[in-house]
Amino acid sequence: MLASDGNDAPRIAVSDLNLSAFPMVNGLSRLANRFCGAPEPLAHVVARKGEVLDAAAALDLGLVTVAPDELDWDDELRLAVEERASLSPDALSGLEANLRWARPETMETRIFGRLSAWQNWIFGRPNAVGEKGALKLFGSGSRPRFDRERV
Repeated sequence: MLASDGNDAPRIAVSDLNLSAFPMVNGLSRLANRFCGAPEPLAHVVARKGEVLDAAAALDLGLVTVAPDELDWDDELRLAVEERASLSPDALSGLEANLRWARPETMETRIFGRLSAWQNWIFGRPNAVGEKGALKLFGSGSRPRFDRERV
């Protein structure tokens, strides 16, 4: 989130939509899931529900991951995009799916989080097990070649 002092600086606010309206399959709200069910950080966020937060406040509460200023924004954004572009699209899909299902574990999180994301999606894909796939070349010193059209 861009840390800026201007009147047009980005701001966010937490509402009931983030806290309770759409529980995840594990029964947690999306924010409770972000904090892996830890009550203390979530309580800090709940205490500021409805308040319009700037980047520094959002970062302090753990609502955003980074908050570079205008001077560092372009470099931080470029690095984030380059880092993600260097990963297999299939691995990114699996990573995103895994982040959806924090504790508590339920039968639904096991089925939808692990079986579909990893076994059926990741490990059977050419980017993982194809001739130049990541799992096929792991430990060989060779770099995998990813088909970026298969997302």
